Amino acid sequence: MNIEIRPLVGRHVRLEPVIPESQDALRPELQAALNCDPEAWEIMSINGCGEGFEDWWGAAVGESRRGERIVYAVRRLSDGRVVGTTSLLNIRRLHRGVEVGATFLHPDVRSGPVNPESKRLLLAHAFGSGAIRVEFQIDLRNARSQAAVEKLGGEKEGVLRRHKITWTGYVRDTAVFSITDLDWPGVQQRLDYRLTEDFV
Repeated sequence: MNIEIRPLVGRHVRLEPVIPESQDALRPELQAALNCDPEAWEIMSINGCGEGFEDWWGAAVGESRRGERIVYAVRRLSDGRVVGTTSLLNIRRLHRGVEVGATFLHPDVRSGPVNPESKRLLLAHAFGSGAIRVEFQIDLRNARSQAAVEKLGGEKEGVLRRHKITWTGYVRDTAVFSITDLDWPGVQQRLDYRLTEDFV
């Protein structure tokens, strides 16, 4: 599995990797997009809102440099605005697995095509690069994100108890979902239909 670091473009969004060549330009746009909805950040592993952005940015850039994560800025094509972030992370080349996560979208875009098309682009890129498993790890308190992954076609595999400590100090349980290469053709078909029918 070799996941190329490049932009991923759909009809509604462009996912732009945060790489050394783009960091200076993307940093202020990402900061503006993430600096909202403090309550949503409370269940994230790291805070990207307000003063927390510096820690979030440092972690994102550091993990990218180490090859552990590909961080994307989510740019809405209708107005060119960066509206959030998402990542391919926990890249396990030997076992051909990767996680889709560390996603935060501005409240303005949470009910439209931005999230499903972003996931469609990431999944296609992962499976097209040789992945056999894509995983989603979600704070058990985050019912909205769990519902969104189930709607994508993710299979809930169970709950990891007392799995992570968030930036607030909360010891969280984590719901684990997956989509495998065997699932992907059906998931892709449903996603394509949904993006065509719901967001024309």
